[in-house]
Amino acid sequence: MSWWQDFKWWLVGVMGRLILGVWGYSLRIVKVGEEAYSRLQAEKKPLIILIWHGRIFLVPFYFRRQKLMPLISPSEDGEIAARIMGGWGYKILRGSSSHSIVTAWKKMKAELMQGGGVIIVPDGPRGPNRQMKEGALKLAQETGAFLVPVSFAAARGKYLSSWDRFFIPYPFSRTIVIYGSPFQVPPDLSEEELEKERQRIERLLVQLDKEAENYFKKNEKEVSGGSKGG
Repeated sequence: MSWWQDFKWWLVGVMGRLILGVWGYSLRIVKVGEEAYSRLQAEKKPLIILIWHGRIFLVPFYFRRQKLMPLISPSEDGEIAARIMGGWGYKILRGSSSHSIVTAWKKMKAELMQGGGVIIVPDGPRGPNRQMKEGALKLAQETGAFLVPVSFAAARGKYLSSWDRFFIPYPFSRTIVIYGSPFQVPPDLSEEELEKERQRIERLLVQLDKEAENYFKKNEKEVSGGSKGG
């Protein structure tokens, strides 16, 4: 990589953190279900955060300074994410289900065995949208790590017309981060049982998205109903 390319990517990281940082700080974030995740993290338990590709816009800002290890695609889009997250204390790891990840797999296992945390996008980098690959399950089986489903939504935002319906919250909007209950995957599952577990987690992640999307709608209805009742 030439000095100019290196400078260009350094600038991408700096400007990306500036823009995403200002954007993130403008949001009024509500956290739901974070307690179990925080407790396990404080106890140095191995954690695998699961979030769909379409909900990763806020991930770099929200999970910064937690020394988590995100698995990032070796694509150019992945390079942008890596440059931004690298300056926020993440332990950057490049690889994906569509590339050889033998080395990445070993590094993730080592990180988890030391009580660290990993971020995996189970439908990335190219989809299909919200269809879970089984890599995270097998990693959890081999390490005893807890899987932690996470989703983001906002009262105001935009869904892009991309394969993953990428969601971007508008600045200054009310935003929710919702955590599912952490759980482990038994190490002795048969292939059939593992597939059923994969499908169960896929449904759980989809449902978590729906809960996040409905959070502000539900609250607005309750406030409206309360006002009418008063």
